[in-house]
Amino acid sequence: MTKLTVPLSLAAVLLTAGCTLIPDYLRPETPVATAWPTGPAYDADVAGAGKNGDQPVAVEIGWRDFFTDPDLQKLIGLSLSNNRDLRVAVLNIEQARAQYQIQRADLLPKINGVADGTRQRLPADLSQTGRAGVSSDYSVGLGVTAFELDFFGRIRSLKEEALNQYLATGEARRSAQISLVAEVANSYLTLLSDRDQLALAKSTLKSQQDYVKLITARYDGGVASELDLRQAQTQVNTAEVNVARFSRLAAEDLNALTLLVGGPLPENVVKADSTKVALTDQSLLEDLPAGLPSDLLTRRPDVVEAEYQLKAANANIGAARAAFFPSITLTGNIGTASSQLSGLFDGGSGAWAFAPQINLPIFDTGSNIANLDLAKVQKNIQVAQYEKTIQTAFREVSDGLASRGTLSSQLASQQSLVNANQRSYDLAEARYDAGVEDYLVVLTSQQQLFQSQQDLISTRLERLSNLVDLYKSLGGGWVEKTGDKPAPADVDPPTW
Repeated sequence: MTKLTVPLSLAAVLLTAGCTLIPDYLRPETPVATAWPTGPAYDADVAGAGKNGDQPVAVEIGWRDFFTDPDLQKLIGLSLSNNRDLRVAVLNIEQARAQYQIQRADLLPKINGVADGTRQRLPADLSQTGRAGVSSDYSVGLGVTAFELDFFGRIRSLKEEALNQYLATGEARRSAQISLVAEVANSYLTLLSDRDQLALAKSTLKSQQDYVKLITARYDGGVASELDLRQAQTQVNTAEVNVARFSRLAAEDLNALTLLVGGPLPENVVKADSTKVALTDQSLLEDLPAGLPSDLLTRRPDVVEAEYQLKAANANIGAARAAFFPSITLTGNIGTASSQLSGLFDGGSGAWAFAPQINLPIFDTGSNIANLDLAKVQKNIQVAQYEKTIQTAFREVSDGLASRGTLSSQLASQQSLVNANQRSYDLAEARYDAGVEDYLVVLTSQQQLFQSQQDLISTRLERLSNLVDLYKSLGGGWVEKTGDKPAPADVDPPTW
């Protein structure tokens, strides 16, 4: 027993003293500007901390505080519990955790208990005694099979790769949640917008139907022409088309929300009064400090995920390098053996075996060199992916800041245009009723009013969606309430 313990103890010492051939990791330089774009489209204080110096940044603002609508809060809560894509992200973490633990376990020897027995008959011409006979062998013991001494860090490099892949899945889960929160919010706002459009179409249809009745009476009295009647009827048909269209869109919006939520929607969301103008009741936090572009490296989970993938590729180079060096494996066992089952534990039945093996690559037809080249290329690919992820994040935030800086003034101008078109339509209608204006003027004014009202609803939706997307692009949506400490993405690998 002592003879076997000594080699195993020596192996453990050599294992802990071994090195790795992983290249030193250096984070690539950030391939974006050090400040956000400036100009007429942007707020003057896009990088500040807000009007109050102690205002939390976007990643610290809880989604319950950013989205104040109770129905929307309930929808987001349901989606975080039921959404299947988010479940897959969580299961991917569990899968990567298991893979990491499998790879980590290779650092220590695996000891197995073994018991076996054989009984065989040998013919006379094969027997050493020259006579046929039956022999038996029985053994019980503990064994270590093909345990690799990690002198050059191959196993530890693979463990490091698996660890970073595991951590990357945690960031992917975090990114999935942030995207899900934003997607549910945008789908809900789209539903409200289409319901507003439906309410506008129904109101316009009712107005047009009443006006057709009036013109029909005037036509029967010989005051209005048939052209006026037919033109008024076309407006009714146009309004009917819009009612059908937005009824369909609102139903599709509910279906999209149902898929995102992962289950039945709350009754008050499904059966909301379609004539209620609800989008105007929505208000989101507009003052979202953007910080500096460098903050994206820690705020954006997709950027952090890309860096973990890069670190994993870097670790894989260490494993490819280690393949050029000798590998040593140990196989051994200790126990008892006897030709009789009853004599397994008698005195003098102890048995052991120790079989080290060294494998030295001599001629592998270039496979090790090719594997190293492949590992280096894969790392370069991950560098490019990492840089592209940062550039995409920079672009998304910049676009969000530009939209935030212009949509408020665009919305005010659109509201002013609606007011002007409403006044123009009222005047044209009054002049037509007085017999001093052609109905074509009324028709044109009404079309302009309806279009401007539709554009106003669309602009409201665009402005709110911009705030949702900016909140997401700055890393918001991970914490539930402002003040909660941003937690890691549910990954806490055990370490030695």
